[in-house]
Amino acid sequence: MEPDFSPLAEFLGDEFDGYLISADGSDSNQLYLSGFDAPDPYVTLYTPEGIHLLVSTLEFGRAKKESRADTVSRLSDYDYRDNHAEHGAVVGKAKTVAAFLADHDVASLAVPADFPLGTADALRDEGVAVEAETDDVLTNIRAVKTDEEVEHIHAAQDANEAAMRAAESLIRDADVADDGTLTDEGEPLTSERVREEIEVTLLRHGCALDETIVACGADAADPHDRGSGPLRADEPVIIDIFPRDKETKYNGDMTRTFVKGEPSPEIRAWFDLTEEAFEAALDAVEPGATGKDVHDAVCDVYEAAGENTLRADPAAETGFIHSTGHGVGLDVHELPSLSPSGEELRPGHVITIEPGLYDPDVGGVRIEDLVVVTEDGYENLTEYPVELLVE
Repeated sequence: MEPDFSPLAEFLGDEFDGYLISADGSDSNQLYLSGFDAPDPYVTLYTPEGIHLLVSTLEFGRAKKESRADTVSRLSDYDYRDNHAEHGAVVGKAKTVAAFLADHDVASLAVPADFPLGTADALRDEGVAVEAETDDVLTNIRAVKTDEEVEHIHAAQDANEAAMRAAESLIRDADVADDGTLTDEGEPLTSERVREEIEVTLLRHGCALDETIVACGADAADPHDRGSGPLRADEPVIIDIFPRDKETKYNGDMTRTFVKGEPSPEIRAWFDLTEEAFEAALDAVEPGATGKDVHDAVCDVYEAAGENTLRADPAAETGFIHSTGHGVGLDVHELPSLSPSGEELRPGHVITIEPGLYDPDVGGVRIEDLVVVTEDGYENLTEYPVELLVE
């Protein structure tokens, strides 16, 4: 099922003839609108009548086969080489794009807020009206996933679970040295070694990632600390994995907290409380609820137990010091937000639920699943068990 671009047509209305993106395939809005991935910048034009691509000759054949465009044109069709040689890169490209737009009867454009300024100015010099939009129209469209997109995300999450199993197995099978350090075949078991196992497992499942979190002890008290050095018994290890499928480009996201040995009473209590907050958040997920409602459900649990939150104290440095979750899709962080400003949830939103507690004197605990909002509640795309102890 193709995405529904009718909100983009409604946005254009009578004010704009089209919506244009000039970027390479690493730009998620470009990839989504065009249905095409290329390493070099190309142009996608949306009009209410169709989607039109302007690409290099190198990408022409592939774009015709792989993209969702109604038409695909080549830069050479519009004298790009001569324009570039005579006028330089920016102006030359603008003249080429202006001719392409004229062929599609487009004289006024809406463009993303981060559209290149030089290109916009050069297009204006060619008589094309260009205005940056700040309504995040495509980002909001992308937030509601089709069934196919949900399947892609679920597949990435399945790979994620395989990587988490590999990481947990390393911790479970580790020996404990006299100083409390975990060891693997006589060598210290480090965050780096666990990350390596995660990355290798993901590659075997068709996924990759730039970063992942394996943070132990005080490192785990910083939600974005990647972790480093030897892991230790009796201390919490937060593992947060967010891979991207190399073929579909969709992401997964999951966090678990493990202890090898005997957790402190504080960590045990934190884990139980975080699991309670996690369940409260899930109970709050339904169409019509807002991201704020889900976030408030987590804060209610923590604050009732005497834990600090950013809702209670915006300057808090310990306790629950981040939002409850975020959308996941072509980007690992996208709309909607589960935060004090979180918007209304709609069927097709894929969101994380990830409460946590943090204090450098204690460590950190976080639990995260990935769920899709349905017509009557939610479906959890994560099957991995929530357990603290790995012995």
